[in-house]
Amino acid sequence: MVSAGLEIMGLSMCAIGSLLVMVACGLPMWKVTAFIEANIVVAQTIWDGLWMTCVVQSTGQMQCKVHDSVLSLSHDLQAARALTIISSVMGVLGLMVVIAGAQCTNCIRTEYVKARVVNAGGVIYIISGLFVLVPLCWMANSIISDFYNPQVPASKKREIGAALYIGWAATALLLIGGALLCCSCPSSGNSGYAAKYAPTKRATPNGDYDKRNYV
Repeated sequence: MVSAGLEIMGLSMCAIGSLLVMVACGLPMWKVTAFIEANIVVAQTIWDGLWMTCVVQSTGQMQCKVHDSVLSLSHDLQAARALTIISSVMGVLGLMVVIAGAQCTNCIRTEYVKARVVNAGGVIYIISGLFVLVPLCWMANSIISDFYNPQVPASKKREIGAALYIGWAATALLLIGGALLCCSCPSSGNSGYAAKYAPTKRATPNGDYDKRNYV
């Protein structure tokens, strides 16, 4: 029962983490305009994402433009695109692997093999979390470095957007959930020793038991 509970909890956390990775991948709020000047009332706010750049007017109107070329993007954006997509694909793959080896399914009959399949799914989720953690930290480091760089004009400076915080939450869920799946191996019922049973005692024709049964 304990292993089944860990399995369900780990799978739930990993599934939510994978969904958050997909949400963070699609959101344009990886970099947002930094309000560092004296006048905080600005006419527009700029959002930079992996796939598009959006400009939000003070009136509430928003206009977005998809990035025309991948090669024109910075290296951190290119790496973030690739790694978040790989992490999302691995999340779906890990979900299928864990469901195939879950105790509530009959895809695999052998309990030992099912436990190892679930452990493999946990490893996949941990790798998925690491894949999405790399671009998040890289992007955050780039934003902070540009923010404190005096050579970067104020109009070009950005702050950490909501997508990065969502991605960090997804990473935590994937790593913790993957660790729970790796620890959800049930205790084996086999102690390594085969049980030996004595042969059935048979009676002799005269109704007495054979004395050899007591030797």
